[in-house]
Amino acid sequence: MLCAGFPPRGRAATERRRTDVSAAELIPAPGAVRTRGAAFALDERTGLDAGPGTEATARWLRGILGAATGLALPPGTGPHGGAIRLRVDDTGSLGPEGYRLSVDEAGVSVHGGGPAGVFWGAQTLRQLLGAEAFRRAPVTPGRRWTVPGVTVEDAPRFGWRGLLLDVARHFLPKDGVLRYLDLMAAHKLNVLHFHLTDDQGWRVEIRRYPKLTETGAWRSRTKVGHRASPLWDERPHGGFYTQDDIREIVAYAAERHITVVPEIDVPGHSQAAIAAYPELGNTDVIDTTALSVWDTWGVNPNVLAPTDNTLRFYEGVLEEVLELFPSAFVHLGGDECPKDQWRSSAAAQARIKELGLAGEDGLQAWFIAHFDRWLTERGRRLIGWDEILEGGLAPGAAVSSWRGYGGGIAAARAGHDVVMCPEQYVYLDHRQAPGEEEPVPIGFVRTLEDAYRFEPVPARLTEDEARHVLGTQANLWSEVTEDQQRVDYQVFPRLAAFAEVAWSALPAPAQRDFAGFERRMAAHYQRLDALGVAYRPPTGPRPWQRRPGVLGRPIEGTPPDK
Repeated sequence: MLCAGFPPRGRAATERRRTDVSAAELIPAPGAVRTRGAAFALDERTGLDAGPGTEATARWLRGILGAATGLALPPGTGPHGGAIRLRVDDTGSLGPEGYRLSVDEAGVSVHGGGPAGVFWGAQTLRQLLGAEAFRRAPVTPGRRWTVPGVTVEDAPRFGWRGLLLDVARHFLPKDGVLRYLDLMAAHKLNVLHFHLTDDQGWRVEIRRYPKLTETGAWRSRTKVGHRASPLWDERPHGGFYTQDDIREIVAYAAERHITVVPEIDVPGHSQAAIAAYPELGNTDVIDTTALSVWDTWGVNPNVLAPTDNTLRFYEGVLEEVLELFPSAFVHLGGDECPKDQWRSSAAAQARIKELGLAGEDGLQAWFIAHFDRWLTERGRRLIGWDEILEGGLAPGAAVSSWRGYGGGIAAARAGHDVVMCPEQYVYLDHRQAPGEEEPVPIGFVRTLEDAYRFEPVPARLTEDEARHVLGTQANLWSEVTEDQQRVDYQVFPRLAAFAEVAWSALPAPAQRDFAGFERRMAAHYQRLDALGVAYRPPTGPRPWQRRPGVLGRPIEGTPPDK
């Protein structure tokens, strides 16, 4: 930290004071930009003229720009006609998330194909105003705020542009979730996949089953680093979101045109629930009353029992989840469910025989199919990890393809919708560089350039099959991200590259202009600085970002293309 009276040193500090900005520095890259000539200057007379359907964006824009600039931006056109005008274009030419932003000396006009398009256009306007527009108070007294004279026409490539936040392994307090919704909105991402339950914690209040949070939200200690590490954090860890917290998160997201998709993991990754309600486990195989919330990582053998009691219990959970989350999709996990306890359980084997199923894989497929029907009857859709393909996939289910492209390809060819999030390419907990300085190195090396060259739609799909790819998602699992700074480090700057992949119409991976993206990132790092994001610098981790002596699980070589 620099003391008062000492000027900042170095090129980065000098760049941070820049106030000019160019449309060529936008991230994600827009579809088309044309220079128009004269810029528009904002001052105390500038109004904010919001048409029908744009009121929420106007509130957001007035709050954000008002704080950063000190300008009031009163409703209307202002006494001299200069204004920021927001309009929904009902001609259908822009698409619901598309927008057209036009700037000349008379003002700024943002036309969106729907309210979401207007909001994304407002995000672009914020970038055009420069990095200081991302601060919460004016930092340059007397600054003249100008928007370059341009026309930007833009629309997203994919309708699903997601980020998974795992708050089960390490809890992220509510304010941290709201902050990430703002960061997602700044990058035009529109789906928060909210991983709320796992072996290591249950994070959502279910009033019918209070022990899920009284017991299931807390563990006595936590493994530090990979599960083979000898290190432990002996402090209890936990937390959960009340139902009002969830309502606040969902409403905050909706104002930013982000859908929150909840994940309640079944039938594996369920030890926290079994610790709270032991009857949910395979009681004829193990003493489930001896289980506690898991304090380490990996694939857990303790899975849900395939009983009617378990089905009724999770129906009760989901009834409250549906009241809290209006999302069309509900994620039910379905991944990494070891079958050993079912093989040893007389009750599970009797169930397989009773239902005429093809072994334990058929039993998991039956479990998923039950909730697919249950959700469909209530106007919702089930989505799960690609293991739900094993044993046959329920007709209406969609697939999150995480074990490479294979599951997504198989699902799309079978007529199922897919979200592409292959582990080897877009798992942000994977390390960003080789070498010992990288903190808690997990998985393959996935650099900023690797993220930029990720392609969500495999060339092996036909045009008709590719239509089943709803979009793409980056996943941040939190076993080794114990606090907000560690989350920031793993997510950024790679999320900026991923956001461009999800939004922009880019050429094939080998033809993408990564050097040009890096040049635009020079401006974007200033925005991240203004937002207080503890990203990984291009030159490597800062001293306090390293984790010397904490064991990871690096995988060498190039990720398989499968």
